[in-house]
Amino acid sequence: MARALALAALLSMPALACGADSGRGEEAERAPVSSPTVTDGSGPGGTSAEARIDQVNETMRNTPFSGIGTTTAFDEGLQQIRWNPEQGLHIKLTGISGDDMYCKDSVTYTSAGLLALSLESEGVRITVPTRLDDVYVTTESEQGCDSYFAVPSGVFAPDKDKEIEGVPAQAVVASSGATSDVYYLSEKDPARLLRMESVRNGRRSGTTYVDFGKATTVTLPDADRIMTMEEFRAEVDAG
Repeated sequence: MARALALAALLSMPALACGADSGRGEEAERAPVSSPTVTDGSGPGGTSAEARIDQVNETMRNTPFSGIGTTTAFDEGLQQIRWNPEQGLHIKLTGISGDDMYCKDSVTYTSAGLLALSLESEGVRITVPTRLDDVYVTTESEQGCDSYFAVPSGVFAPDKDKEIEGVPAQAVVASSGATSDVYYLSEKDPARLLRMESVRNGRRSGTTYVDFGKATTVTLPDADRIMTMEEFRAEVDAG
Protein backbone atom coordinates (compact mmCIF):
# COMPACT_ATOMS: atom_id res chain seq x y z
CA MET A 1 0.00 0.00 0.00
CA ALA A 2 2.82 2.44 0.84
CA ARG A 3 4.36 1.92 -2.59
CA ALA A 4 1.00 2.48 -4.26
CA LEU A 5 0.57 5.77 -2.43
CA ALA A 6 4.09 6.81 -3.38
CA LEU A 7 3.37 6.12 -7.04
CA ALA A 8 0.23 8.22 -6.81
CA ALA A 9 2.44 11.14 -5.78
CA LEU A 10 4.02 11.04 -9.21
CA LEU A 11 0.87 12.59 -10.61
CA SER A 12 1.95 15.87 -9.01
CA MET A 13 5.72 15.70 -9.55
CA PRO A 14 7.38 18.75 -11.19
CA ALA A 15 7.66 18.82 -14.97
CA LEU A 16 11.15 17.82 -16.09
CA ALA A 17 11.44 20.64 -18.56
CA CYS A 18 10.77 23.17 -15.78
CA GLY A 19 9.68 25.67 -18.36
CA ALA A 20 6.04 26.31 -17.64
CA ASP A 21 3.27 26.69 -15.12
CA SER A 22 2.34 23.10 -15.80
CA GLY A 23 0.16 22.50 -12.76
CA ARG A 24 2.64 19.95 -11.36
CA GLY A 25 4.04 20.40 -7.87
CA GLU A 26 5.71 23.72 -7.08
CA GLU A 27 5.47 24.75 -10.72
CA ALA A 28 1.82 25.57 -10.08
CA GLU A 29 2.72 27.90 -7.21
CA ARG A 30 4.73 30.28 -9.32
CA ALA A 31 3.73 33.94 -9.40
CA PRO A 32 5.65 37.01 -10.61
CA VAL A 33 7.13 39.31 -7.97
CA SER A 34 8.33 42.84 -8.74
CA SER A 35 11.63 44.27 -7.53
CA PRO A 36 13.50 47.57 -8.10
CA THR A 37 15.22 46.08 -11.18
CA VAL A 38 12.06 44.56 -12.65
CA THR A 39 9.35 46.32 -14.62
CA ASP A 40 6.02 45.13 -15.91
CA GLY A 41 5.82 48.07 -18.30
CA SER A 42 6.43 48.05 -22.02
CA GLY A 43 9.56 46.78 -23.65
CA PRO A 44 11.08 47.87 -26.98
CA GLY A 45 8.37 48.78 -29.47
CA GLY A 46 5.82 49.38 -26.73
CA THR A 47 4.90 45.69 -26.29
CA SER A 48 3.91 44.71 -22.75
CA ALA A 49 5.46 41.66 -21.09
CA GLU A 50 2.17 39.76 -21.16
CA ALA A 51 1.61 40.53 -24.84
CA ARG A 52 5.12 39.40 -25.73
CA ILE A 53 4.73 36.22 -23.68
CA ASP A 54 1.51 35.45 -25.56
CA GLN A 55 3.31 35.95 -28.89
CA VAL A 56 6.18 33.69 -27.82
CA ASN A 57 3.90 30.93 -26.57
CA GLU A 58 1.89 31.01 -29.79
CA THR A 59 5.07 30.68 -31.88
CA MET A 60 6.51 27.88 -29.75
CA ARG A 61 3.23 25.98 -29.71
CA ASN A 62 3.13 25.86 -33.50
CA THR A 63 6.82 25.56 -34.41
CA PRO A 64 9.08 22.48 -34.31
CA PHE A 65 12.21 23.02 -32.20
CA SER A 66 14.82 21.30 -30.07
CA GLY A 67 16.39 22.14 -26.75
CA ILE A 68 19.19 20.99 -24.51
CA GLY A 69 20.02 21.77 -20.92
CA THR A 70 19.84 20.72 -17.30
CA THR A 71 16.87 20.20 -15.01
CA THR A 72 16.19 21.10 -11.39
CA ALA A 73 14.50 17.72 -10.98
CA PHE A 74 17.94 16.04 -10.67
CA ASP A 75 21.40 17.16 -9.62
CA GLU A 76 23.20 16.04 -12.75
CA GLY A 77 22.72 14.93 -16.34
CA LEU A 78 21.27 16.63 -19.39
CA GLN A 79 17.83 16.70 -20.92
CA GLN A 80 17.28 16.81 -24.66
CA ILE A 81 13.95 18.17 -25.86
CA ARG A 82 12.25 17.71 -29.23
CA TRP A 83 8.88 19.21 -30.13
CA ASN A 84 6.77 18.50 -33.18
CA PRO A 85 3.35 20.23 -33.02
CA GLU A 86 1.70 17.36 -34.89
CA GLN A 87 3.51 14.43 -33.23
CA GLY A 88 4.15 15.64 -29.69
CA LEU A 89 7.01 16.18 -27.25
CA HIS A 90 10.01 13.99 -26.36
CA ILE A 91 12.32 14.65 -23.40
CA LYS A 92 15.31 12.32 -23.01
CA LEU A 93 17.70 12.28 -20.07
CA THR A 94 21.36 11.54 -20.67
CA GLY A 95 24.14 11.05 -18.14
CA ILE A 96 21.68 9.82 -15.50
CA SER A 97 19.79 6.76 -16.63
CA GLY A 98 18.98 7.27 -20.30
CA ASP A 99 15.27 7.23 -19.50
CA ASP A 100 12.75 9.46 -21.22
CA MET A 101 9.18 10.68 -21.51
CA TYR A 102 6.74 11.69 -24.24
CA CYS A 103 3.64 13.85 -24.35
CA LYS A 104 0.88 13.99 -26.94
CA ASP A 105 -2.70 15.25 -26.76
CA SER A 106 -2.32 16.05 -23.03
CA VAL A 107 -1.21 12.49 -22.24
CA THR A 108 2.27 11.98 -20.76
CA TYR A 109 4.16 8.71 -21.32
CA THR A 110 6.94 8.30 -18.74
CA SER A 111 9.41 5.42 -18.77
CA ALA A 112 9.29 3.16 -15.72
CA GLY A 113 12.92 3.94 -14.93
CA LEU A 114 12.28 7.67 -14.93
CA LEU A 115 9.29 7.25 -12.63
CA ALA A 116 11.49 5.35 -10.20
CA LEU A 117 14.25 7.94 -10.49
CA SER A 118 11.79 10.77 -9.85
CA LEU A 119 10.48 9.03 -6.74
CA GLU A 120 14.03 8.47 -5.51
CA SER A 121 14.76 12.19 -5.85
CA GLU A 122 11.84 12.71 -3.43
CA GLY A 123 13.27 10.19 -0.96
CA VAL A 124 11.04 7.26 -1.94
CA ARG A 125 12.58 4.08 -3.34
CA ILE A 126 10.71 1.47 -5.37
CA THR A 127 11.94 -1.57 -7.23
CA VAL A 128 10.73 -1.82 -10.81
CA PRO A 129 10.40 -5.48 -11.85
CA THR A 130 12.64 -6.40 -14.77
CA ARG A 131 9.60 -7.24 -16.89
CA LEU A 132 8.62 -3.55 -16.73
CA ASP A 133 12.00 -2.13 -17.77
CA ASP A 134 10.77 -1.00 -21.20
CA VAL A 135 7.28 0.10 -20.10
CA TYR A 136 5.92 3.65 -20.35
CA VAL A 137 3.32 4.79 -17.84
CA THR A 138 0.57 7.18 -18.90
CA THR A 139 -0.95 10.08 -16.99
CA GLU A 140 -3.52 12.52 -18.35
CA SER A 141 -3.75 16.27 -17.82
CA GLU A 142 -6.22 18.97 -18.75
CA GLN A 143 -3.29 21.04 -20.02
CA GLY A 144 -1.60 20.66 -23.38
CA CYS A 145 1.89 19.29 -23.88
CA ASP A 146 3.13 22.81 -24.58
CA SER A 147 2.79 23.40 -20.81
CA TYR A 148 6.24 21.78 -20.51
CA PHE A 149 7.86 24.76 -22.23
CA ALA A 150 5.31 27.60 -22.20
CA VAL A 151 6.39 30.89 -20.60
CA PRO A 152 4.21 31.78 -17.57
CA SER A 153 3.12 35.28 -16.52
CA GLY A 154 6.11 37.43 -15.72
CA VAL A 155 7.63 40.89 -15.86
CA PHE A 156 10.42 42.45 -17.89
CA ALA A 157 13.85 42.63 -16.18
CA PRO A 158 15.88 44.98 -18.42
CA ASP A 159 19.04 44.63 -16.31
CA LYS A 160 19.16 40.94 -17.26
CA ASP A 161 18.77 41.42 -21.03
CA LYS A 162 21.53 39.79 -23.07
CA GLU A 163 22.29 37.99 -26.32
CA ILE A 164 21.53 34.29 -26.63
CA GLU A 165 23.50 32.59 -29.38
CA GLY A 166 24.05 36.03 -30.94
CA VAL A 167 20.35 37.00 -30.82
CA PRO A 168 19.27 40.01 -28.67
CA ALA A 169 16.91 38.79 -25.95
CA GLN A 170 14.60 40.42 -23.42
CA ALA A 171 14.57 38.89 -19.95
CA VAL A 172 11.25 38.08 -18.28
CA VAL A 173 11.29 37.10 -14.60
CA ALA A 174 8.77 34.91 -12.79
CA SER A 175 9.54 34.21 -9.15
CA SER A 176 8.04 33.23 -5.82
CA GLY A 177 9.84 32.35 -2.59
CA ALA A 178 12.77 30.04 -3.27
CA THR A 179 11.66 29.60 -6.88
CA SER A 180 13.01 31.93 -9.54
CA ASP A 181 12.92 31.68 -13.33
CA VAL A 182 14.32 33.91 -16.05
CA TYR A 183 13.00 33.49 -19.60
CA TYR A 184 14.93 35.04 -22.47
CA LEU A 185 12.58 36.03 -25.30
CA SER A 186 13.75 37.15 -28.73
CA GLU A 187 13.69 40.94 -28.84
CA LYS A 188 12.67 40.95 -32.49
CA ASP A 189 10.22 38.79 -34.41
CA PRO A 190 9.73 35.93 -34.81
CA ALA A 191 8.77 35.77 -31.14
CA ARG A 192 10.66 32.85 -29.59
CA LEU A 193 11.83 31.48 -26.26
CA LEU A 194 15.61 31.33 -26.60
CA ARG A 195 16.62 30.20 -23.12
CA MET A 196 15.29 29.69 -19.61
CA GLU A 197 17.24 29.62 -16.36
CA SER A 198 15.68 28.30 -13.18
CA VAL A 199 16.36 27.98 -9.45
CA ARG A 200 14.36 25.46 -7.39
CA ASN A 201 15.25 25.07 -3.71
CA GLY A 202 18.89 25.85 -4.43
CA ARG A 203 19.11 23.72 -7.58
CA ARG A 204 19.93 25.58 -10.78
CA SER A 205 19.17 24.63 -14.35
CA GLY A 206 19.31 26.16 -17.81
CA THR A 207 17.91 25.14 -21.19
CA THR A 208 18.65 26.67 -24.60
CA TYR A 209 16.14 26.29 -27.44
CA VAL A 210 17.37 25.91 -31.03
CA ASP A 211 16.55 24.52 -34.49
CA PHE A 212 13.28 26.44 -34.85
CA GLY A 213 11.28 25.19 -37.82
CA LYS A 214 13.66 22.29 -38.41
CA ALA A 215 11.82 19.04 -39.09
CA THR A 216 11.99 16.58 -36.20
CA THR A 217 10.22 13.26 -35.67
CA VAL A 218 8.62 12.22 -32.40
CA THR A 219 7.35 8.63 -32.30
CA LEU A 220 5.37 7.44 -29.28
CA PRO A 221 6.13 4.06 -27.69
CA ASP A 222 4.33 1.04 -29.16
CA ALA A 223 0.95 0.23 -27.63
CA ASP A 224 2.22 -3.03 -26.09
CA ARG A 225 4.75 -1.02 -24.03
CA ILE A 226 2.18 1.34 -22.50
CA MET A 227 0.49 1.00 -19.10
CA THR A 228 -1.83 3.22 -17.11
CA MET A 229 -0.63 4.40 -13.71
CA GLU A 230 -3.15 2.07 -12.05
CA GLU A 231 -1.81 -0.94 -13.96
CA PHE A 232 1.75 0.01 -13.13
CA ARG A 233 0.93 0.32 -9.42
CA ALA A 234 -0.59 -3.14 -9.41
CA GLU A 235 2.43 -4.67 -11.16
CA VAL A 236 4.93 -3.02 -8.81
CA ASP A 237 2.95 -4.07 -5.74
CA ALA A 238 2.88 -7.60 -7.11
CA GLY A 239 6.70 -7.58 -7.20
